[in-house]
Amino acid sequence: MQKFNIHTVQTGESLKSIASLYHLDAGALKLFHNNHCDVKDMILIELTGQKELFLPRTGVTDKTRLVPFGRGNSLTFQPENSFCRYGVTINIESNDRKNELKYETSVRWLKTESRLHFFEIDRTSNLFLNEEEVNEIADLLAYKTSKVLYPLQISVDEAGQFNEVENLSVFKQRWPAVKEEIYKEFEGETVDIYCEKIEKIIDEPDAISLYLKNDYFIRTLFLGVYQSFGQDYETEVTESFPVVDNPVEPKYEIKLEIDPLKGESGLVNVEGEGKLNDERSVYDFINKAPFSMIIEDNPVMNQEGNFRIVYYLNGQNLLVKSMYLECDLQLEKKKKISVVIAMLTE
Repeated sequence: MQKFNIHTVQTGESLKSIASLYHLDAGALKLFHNNHCDVKDMILIELTGQKELFLPRTGVTDKTRLVPFGRGNSLTFQPENSFCRYGVTINIESNDRKNELKYETSVRWLKTESRLHFFEIDRTSNLFLNEEEVNEIADLLAYKTSKVLYPLQISVDEAGQFNEVENLSVFKQRWPAVKEEIYKEFEGETVDIYCEKIEKIIDEPDAISLYLKNDYFIRTLFLGVYQSFGQDYETEVTESFPVVDNPVEPKYEIKLEIDPLKGESGLVNVEGEGKLNDERSVYDFINKAPFSMIIEDNPVMNQEGNFRIVYYLNGQNLLVKSMYLECDLQLEKKKKISVVIAMLTE
């Protein structure tokens, strides 16, 4: 991510005049330039033929291009009264197989209460698997029965991170109507078995809560980027992600960076990269162990996994305009999840 801007020196300009142009202190500008330039281009007292000056990334004449930070260069989550429609693409690569899911969804802010934001999420399109609308019986049943979950209500904390599902009790009320619709379209033992399985899940709030916690769209959109980035516009965080089916998700150490200057399109760019940092071995993950099977005082951390994320946020309200997440984990073969979310326009 770019760390500086460059000013092309014009005839008659001085260090003081250039600093004034960007509302900078002349001494601070000289120090910044000298820390980034070659030795031959360093400024001693005044300009001596330098053709370019290195400026802090925030050194711009148009101050509306600066990201609207809060205290500690923090991003403020402000979703009040928002309604967004997103296109979602999810790629799942595992054991030499790759499947791509596509659908559209809406996210509506409902209220703020007890320092939590509440949202309603709804599926607004059919589901496409590998560029074709789902038509296999198993895929169709999965899609049709998922309607019992939507509209889905969730809560999100002040950092924009998913907290929990808030309307678990309503799923049992919706199920009879969804079931009736399914039996109008399908019949047979396969349908009976599938519906029985769904009913068992609905009857166990913990099970359905865990199922929804593993939703890649929800976990990606509400990963929790609204935090302090410090004076260097970067921070280190520990995040978990449901790349594998495990009650304790793999943990990744991630370095997040933010560009303090909006791009030409007025968007705010945040990027992060990291590595798996978990005590569990490949064997532990394959066997779905929630903790390491070998207890050590100073365990060697498993780093056989990568994490990458890129955000483009609206320059005014800082809501997600588009984003990309890629997360992998080494099992017998690498498992990889990638999620693309893009705001739809009318």
